[in-house]
Amino acid sequence: MTVFTVIQAGLLVGGCIFVVMLLKSWRRNKKQEAHTKILPIGLIGGFANFCDTLGVGSFAIKTAGYKQFNLIDDQLLPGTMNCQAVMATVVQSLIFLTAVDVDPMTLVTLVLAACFGATMGSRLVSGWDRQIIRIVMCGALMVVAGMMLAGQLELFPLGGTALGLSGWKLAVAAIGNFLFGALMTVGIGLYAPCMTMVYLLGMHPLAAFPIMMCSCAFLSFFAAGGFIRNNRINSRAALVVAITGPIGVVIAAYMVKSLDLQLLAWLVIGVVMYTSFTMYRSWASEKFGATASAATSSVKKENAAV
Repeated sequence: MTVFTVIQAGLLVGGCIFVVMLLKSWRRNKKQEAHTKILPIGLIGGFANFCDTLGVGSFAIKTAGYKQFNLIDDQLLPGTMNCQAVMATVVQSLIFLTAVDVDPMTLVTLVLAACFGATMGSRLVSGWDRQIIRIVMCGALMVVAGMMLAGQLELFPLGGTALGLSGWKLAVAAIGNFLFGALMTVGIGLYAPCMTMVYLLGMHPLAAFPIMMCSCAFLSFFAAGGFIRNNRINSRAALVVAITGPIGVVIAAYMVKSLDLQLLAWLVIGVVMYTSFTMYRSWASEKFGATASAATSSVKKENAAV
């Protein structure tokens, strides 16, 4: 039995357990969730997971879509999106595990590092200021995108074709994925930073896909299970995207696998720049939103005093 077989078995077992839990939740809540609009939710979720497979990430797209059309209660949004991610990331992982001949030691080390980061490292980063993390990540990703762009224009060598890491590079990658797993607990996605790190360490861009997808798949089992047990999800919305999400994944996966090294490198640059922009947008939205709210509150107090 190979390492890949064990990982695949773990993904399938975890996916089956999740589906059973989700169906029980749906049966328990189907009366109060009968008004949920499954068609727009299914379309948004399918498209978001299509983009997720390209490395862009799905949470920002889902959040924007669901809020724009007022489809899911804000209080249930985090749990619902975590549950919606499970089957999509399982399918992503199973596809790319068979499509990319990544080194098993590298894969297992980085997946375990991300899982430990999400469980143990969360204590470390939970007290960090989310705004500072966002603006630092924004700047760092933009610098890396510039370096990647220079490498593509052959201004200096960057990237590589390796499918595994060893020695100090593996150690650096493990520490990085531990940190990225921990940062997921404060809402910072793992995909783009992991993709960037793998590329900078000289690996083939395609090798990042099974690493980041397996990391998120195993993480999502624990996160989604907690939300289901606490009944903090819209199970009807989660169930429909458990169907449409994998469809979007399959379509996107075969597009990614057909790209050559140069096109993949450009895809990575685009993903990193997009993620940097979304980090900045989140930072600016909270910063200036809070400033406007404080100013409005101050004006109200002054008017009340008058």
